[in-house]
Amino acid sequence: MTAQLPFPRADVENLTREEAAQRGTLLEVTHYRVEVDLRGAPAPKAETYPVRTRIDFASSAVGVSTFLDHLGASVESLVLNGETLDVAAHVGPARILLPGLRAENTVEIRSTSRYSRSGEGLHRFVDPSDEQVYLYTQYEPADSRRVFPVFEQPDLKARFSFSIIGPQHWQLRSNSPAISRMPLESGEAAGAAKGEPAGADDAAEAAGAAVVGPLVRVEFAETPRMSSYITALLAGPYHHVEGHYRGGVPGGETVQIPLSVLCRASLAEHFDADALLELTQRGLDFFHAEFAYPYPWGKYDQVFVPEYNLGAMENPGLVTFTETYVFDTAATDAQYETRANTLMHEMAHMWFGDLVTMHWWDDLWLKESFADYMGSLAVDEATDWTTSWISFANGRKAWAYVQDQLPTTHPIVADIPDLEAADQNFDGITYAKGASVLKQLAAYAGREAFREAARRYFSRHAFGNASLGDFLAVLEEVTGANMDDWARAWLQTAGVPVLSAELDAAGGGADRVLVREQGVAPATGESVSRPHKIRVGVHVLDAAGETLALHAAQEVFLDPAAPEGLTPVPELSVPADRPRLLLPNEDDLTYAKLSLDPESLAAVLTYPVADPLARATVWAALWSMVRDGELPARRFLAAVQQLGLGIDEIVVVQGLLRQSLTALERYTPADERPALQRDLAARLAAELTRRTGGDHQRATARTLATLSRREGSQLELLEALLDGGAADHGISGLRIDEELRWAFLQALAAHGRVSLDQLDAELAAKTTARARIAHRLAAAARPDRRVKQAAFGQALAGTDDSGEELSNDHLTATVDGFTVAGDPETAAVIERQTEAYFDALTDVWERMSQGQATRVVSGLYPGAQDLDAGAEPTEHPLALRTQRWLDENADAPAALRRLLIEEQDQLLRGLRAQAAAQG
Repeated sequence: MTAQLPFPRADVENLTREEAAQRGTLLEVTHYRVEVDLRGAPAPKAETYPVRTRIDFASSAVGVSTFLDHLGASVESLVLNGETLDVAAHVGPARILLPGLRAENTVEIRSTSRYSRSGEGLHRFVDPSDEQVYLYTQYEPADSRRVFPVFEQPDLKARFSFSIIGPQHWQLRSNSPAISRMPLESGEAAGAAKGEPAGADDAAEAAGAAVVGPLVRVEFAETPRMSSYITALLAGPYHHVEGHYRGGVPGGETVQIPLSVLCRASLAEHFDADALLELTQRGLDFFHAEFAYPYPWGKYDQVFVPEYNLGAMENPGLVTFTETYVFDTAATDAQYETRANTLMHEMAHMWFGDLVTMHWWDDLWLKESFADYMGSLAVDEATDWTTSWISFANGRKAWAYVQDQLPTTHPIVADIPDLEAADQNFDGITYAKGASVLKQLAAYAGREAFREAARRYFSRHAFGNASLGDFLAVLEEVTGANMDDWARAWLQTAGVPVLSAELDAAGGGADRVLVREQGVAPATGESVSRPHKIRVGVHVLDAAGETLALHAAQEVFLDPAAPEGLTPVPELSVPADRPRLLLPNEDDLTYAKLSLDPESLAAVLTYPVADPLARATVWAALWSMVRDGELPARRFLAAVQQLGLGIDEIVVVQGLLRQSLTALERYTPADERPALQRDLAARLAAELTRRTGGDHQRATARTLATLSRREGSQLELLEALLDGGAADHGISGLRIDEELRWAFLQALAAHGRVSLDQLDAELAAKTTARARIAHRLAAAARPDRRVKQAAFGQALAGTDDSGEELSNDHLTATVDGFTVAGDPETAAVIERQTEAYFDALTDVWERMSQGQATRVVSGLYPGAQDLDAGAEPTEHPLALRTQRWLDENADAPAALRRLLIEEQDQLLRGLRAQAAAQG
């Protein structure tokens, strides 16, 4: 006899792992049929749309209850197994209760859903350039329930049949190809099948607006089995370019895949579709060869959408990307490479994540870590870029090192008790640390073993779900080794290992190199030690006395059980009496912070490193030392100006410029900051004259604009550049396009040197999506008490002055503009909002979606603070106020507490670095 399952509460939005496991054991979902009626979407102020859903599922127990997840506006009717259920008794704010299940069940729901302004669910965007309406969905981890009722968990895979009603001239797309596109007869209701009598046009009425133009119903082919979070819908007058792929697994059958790339019509002139289609074809060739499993999803559409919360999303057959990857202003080569990396990352997901999906979000790494690693590998091996691993070492891993030193760090295989926790674990651990560990695994086990393990994994678990144990099983089959210890050390233990190299005077007068591993887990203080397969390099000053060049390198295995964590590298020679660098992670094969010995540190702060990857690794080490208080920010800033700005790889230069701004804001003592800011601004201005066009000059101009929001020594130069006076300042080749114009205006606005009327005029001259966001930031940056108070209120409310909801991008712009202080008086005005910030936290979290609330909570936290000389960082007023909030709100949602704990830790890290520099 099967025990009765607990009847779920209908008001609980945060699905737990235990609830999902219970429901996953009970149910097998076979099919969804979902029709979404978007006929009213073009109308001004459209807010809702009708949806009809039919779900077929089996239950392993009879007579028990379960629930659907639903975050829609309303439910009009609910029919379970032919019986109409009372909506009021069975439908709550977050769940639809389904009692008395049979062995085989069908539930039919008519509901109404809301268009999203937060990028969660079905997002609706009105293009300010031409007033056209664009819609797209974004669901991960659990927002398909905002569009249709669903069993919202990754292990309840099913087949989906979607249909969309919308304007005839729109692109209407989903994961699968369209199988019919039929005109909708006048008055035909949403969800009416062919031949079904047409009722009153309640769909248009529910949408709140009259129908605009001829309508069509597009039906899409049934999908293969897939999780609900990767289903997708797209609607709007998108510009599209078609392509075709012909290829497949080497030695296998040839497959033909229809390709398409799409963007807003107003961006069509900037859309480099041919380049994107070529990258797509290269990627498909690469992954077919790598995985030996044919692309399983039919077509491959890639659409670039506005106001997107992420870089991209791996919806099979309909991949979505942020439209910032459509470069309507000048872009650097690093931006193009980043776009290629994102494209390859999402393509890797067609196998890792879509074909084989984790059971629950604990194993999120099984898709994101793999896709992050494979994206960089594909750019390196399948495109013309040669800097993929340099970008990875200098950018992605830096993100991981920051995340892994927070008190909230977690193992790569994380403990995810509920959906709120899942939403926060799309972080530097799951992506970049996981990818770094997989790169180490490829070195540790061998590239061929890694490739063969992936192939067996796909073959064995295709269209199903898997876990850590499933991946380890195929890895052990291939390598013949027990991988439990490796998995425990790397995947199930948090914290950053630290590697250092030193010279030990051995007998006979020869020095030998020793590599030391150390490190602690932030949350527990326990030692972190792991097995590593690395190369140790020795770089010495070349004969010309100009660069540190590789002299010798040796591969070595670091045993975590080595006495005192020391491993000798006996065959590595170190020339005496020459500046040298000992690099304990040559080729960046492993995941570890590097602690440079004093002689190496002196060398790299004086001379450039010749090898590009070694150079990127060294700069990553220097930045870690700044954050750890081991290297004063002033020395880092001097090195960036002396050595960093001359680096050829623009991806490294861009990273160093961003880090320089953070070093000034967070890690520099207050008494040093004004002079260091002026020095950097002057050097950036000089760099604009030294360069003639190109990526370096543009990156410099962007950084100078951002720095000038807080430091005003170069404002006259920015004014001159806006007025066309570049030549008067010896600057040539710099294109002052829409991006730079607004960047300069934002800096000037922060110092009160442009009025709101001038900002309005600039927006009226060219009203684009980019310009509207930039205008909002500039307006909120003005140094006026009433302006700052209004921006703060708008951010907390999530609405503009008229009460209209701010979209995700506009909310961020409001927050960013509020936090800009071009002078001490404005900084004091902002500081006075601190108590109101803490008072509002719980309300913001309860009222907004998690994505929007996170923008407010993290964005408004006043973490850039100064430490008085001799003061204790933990006694800083903001640190104390944050701790008081945490103590008084012990029962606050864990996701909200995590944000505050992380912000407090970042604050204390900056204050400790200031204290170290003062001492």
